[in-house]
Amino acid sequence: MIVTERFVFLHLHKSGGSFVNECLLRHLPGARQAGYHLPARLIPEAARALPVLGLVRNPWSYYVSWFSFQQQRPRPNALFRVLSDDGRLGFPATIRNMLDLGRNDVLLARLMGELPREYGRSGLNLPGFALASIRGSALGFYSWLYGYMYAGAAGPVHLGRMEDLPGAVISLLEAAGCAPGDAMREHLLHSRPVNPSQHGAYGRYYDSELQARVADQDALVIGRHGYAFEAAAS
Repeated sequence: MIVTERFVFLHLHKSGGSFVNECLLRHLPGARQAGYHLPARLIPEAARALPVLGLVRNPWSYYVSWFSFQQQRPRPNALFRVLSDDGRLGFPATIRNMLDLGRNDVLLARLMGELPREYGRSGLNLPGFALASIRGSALGFYSWLYGYMYAGAAGPVHLGRMEDLPGAVISLLEAAGCAPGDAMREHLLHSRPVNPSQHGAYGRYYDSELQARVADQDALVIGRHGYAFEAAAS
């Protein structure tokens, strides 16, 4: 979460936020970090009425990015360890577990017990009690996370698509009355991504059943932001 005089930027997990955080802190005077991956309801009181800016990502792409990033880490986070059975499950089975969280009380309880008990300063930063609201939901994890991050904002919420970077961020800043200067624009246009995942085209990871499940359970994000599944070239 980056707080400025004109807006608050919220960092939705694996959706381009690290890149934007770095850019804002480096180039926008007065910008300060007020926690990491924190949701709108935890915006500091003095900034509650400010516009909220953020990014969103194609859900099919998100799941591949998340899985690949965690699989390549020396010590994956608790979410990955539980859903992948400590790395023994591949992508399809792990993501099916992720999509089942709202309807599998045993799996959810196990995961909540492995997650931190309070907010910290790194990683996904999702305490067990915060995940509890997914129980009974048919939402995909990414759509749940999207709602968890952005719902409850007191000010207007303006979101851009990660796939439209850097133009999406420039447009968001301009809409907030904070058009980027030359140095910031140069950073946005020419700097490398931060914490990218190493993986192939996301379409290669899905069978037809799993593709359809994401389409159904993440329809909130897919429909609202105009996403579609792109099959990998043969």
